[in-house]
Amino acid sequence: MSRPVTLFTGQWADLTLDTLAGKAASWGFDGLELACWGDHFDVRQGAESRAYCEDRRALLDRHGLQIFSISNHLAGQAVCDLIDSRHEAILPPHVWGDGDPEGVRQRAAEEMKLTARAAANMGLSVVNGFTGSSIWHLLYSFPPVDSASIDAGYEDFAARWNPILDVFDEVGVKFGLEVHPTEIAFDISSAGRALDALDNREAFGFNYDPSHFGYQGVDYVEFIRTFRDRIYHVHMKDVWWSERPTRAGVFGGHVNFGHSDRYWDFRSLGRGSIDFEEIIRALNEIGYQGPLSIEWEDSGMDREHGAEEACAFTKGVDFPPSDVAFDAAFAEE
Repeated sequence: MSRPVTLFTGQWADLTLDTLAGKAASWGFDGLELACWGDHFDVRQGAESRAYCEDRRALLDRHGLQIFSISNHLAGQAVCDLIDSRHEAILPPHVWGDGDPEGVRQRAAEEMKLTARAAANMGLSVVNGFTGSSIWHLLYSFPPVDSASIDAGYEDFAARWNPILDVFDEVGVKFGLEVHPTEIAFDISSAGRALDALDNREAFGFNYDPSHFGYQGVDYVEFIRTFRDRIYHVHMKDVWWSERPTRAGVFGGHVNFGHSDRYWDFRSLGRGSIDFEEIIRALNEIGYQGPLSIEWEDSGMDREHGAEEACAFTKGVDFPPSDVAFDAAFAEE
């Protein structure tokens, strides 16, 4: 049986959940991955009220849609980040508070604990999101960065996330980090180090998204095989990168997405450089049977056209694994 295809609602938070659910159903989606912003899912209400969770599920049911996870990237980002004015724009007022950086980080951590409880009340087993990072700004090692500073960043990550993950364990929910630039893990090497920092506790795994690997030169298929037991959720998102040098290289040149100078840009599924055939084969190899959740981003395409096209593309590229070797008929009795 093919995997369910869902739509991540984060890029659609300007629409009410009811409006978006109706559209998603008409585009052929099997379900939604609810973002914890806009009116799509309220973490505090979800943690405090099973009735609220039942209402969210009933709304999806009316449109014939399923749900497998919720995602709280925005609060998660603030747990480990060096907080500045940018975060005020993405955080709810009760998390931002007076903007004192350590206070913001602590309130963001509490928000992630509530997210775990809300997911449990929804009957879900996965929360996706970001972690933030106190050492992302040290990415390029000049002035030279000593190893102790990097070690301290992973120690800070573990100190801040272990108490959050204790709540995830308590309620039987797992956290899937979307490995991504600006996070504590942004490639295979740093993802392995993040797991090591947490002593490989099972509550922490990954929301796999190939679009953040390809343009970096990271082997996005090998990521699946390396972390085969930690792929808790999958985002389907495409990215294009140029075969020739460009005016703005991998680091982006401080130009916006969609700018013609860029070396790479997110594209609607099937229109970028990612080889989804190999991804599906690797997911089959590790036995992943969860949803394929489309995170739609393309600055050059109408999003409703893109979402419907991406749903059809994903259903077309997905296929179940074989339960028999193709040459089994030639085996001797």
